Amino acid sequence: MSGCGCEIEIKNRDQRRILILLLAINSVMFVTEIIAGIIGDSTALIADSLDMLADATVYAIGLYAVGRNLLVKAKAAHISGVFQIVLGLGVLIDIVVGMVALIANTICLALIYKHRQDEVHMRASWIFSKNDVIANLGVIGAGFLVAYTGLFWPGLIISLLIATIVIRGGIHIINDARPEKNQQEKTL
Repeated sequence: MSGCGCEIEIKNRDQRRILILLLAINSVMFVTEIIAGIIGDSTALIADSLDMLADATVYAIGLYAVGRNLLVKAKAAHISGVFQIVLGLGVLIDIVVGMVALIANTICLALIYKHRQDEVHMRASWIFSKNDVIANLGVIGAGFLVAYTGLFWPGLIISLLIATIVIRGGIHIINDARPEKNQQEKTL
């Protein structure tokens, strides 16, 4: 059977099957993460969703190259390298924007600091500002970890930690406001 080209056809079929599977997984994860990132306002998830989109695109290009000549395969690999560079630059831009947001939120935190023990609405504003700074630090850290490791797990873990901190902050604000709210409702 050697020389019939059967092994090439089997190899091409295996490559197509694997690339289709990789394309499907990454496409589903792109849609899932972009929706979750937008809903959760998580730049780490949005950045990772774009990584999934880039991966899906590279797998689609690879799928196109299966069974074609070596020049097409080399061009497909070249385009894949360009996508990787663009993704890395996107992560760097995300980190820079995260740093600018950190500076803005740190200024807000400094401005409200002396009012952190004032009335309930000022205490709530303090918690919001503090959590914004924590979230910015987390997003920047996640960006560095994702860029350094090439994995999406650091961004996901940090996003979960940020969500936990923000939810705890909201619960604290509600618990802090409840006695004053109840007191005012009784007087009405």
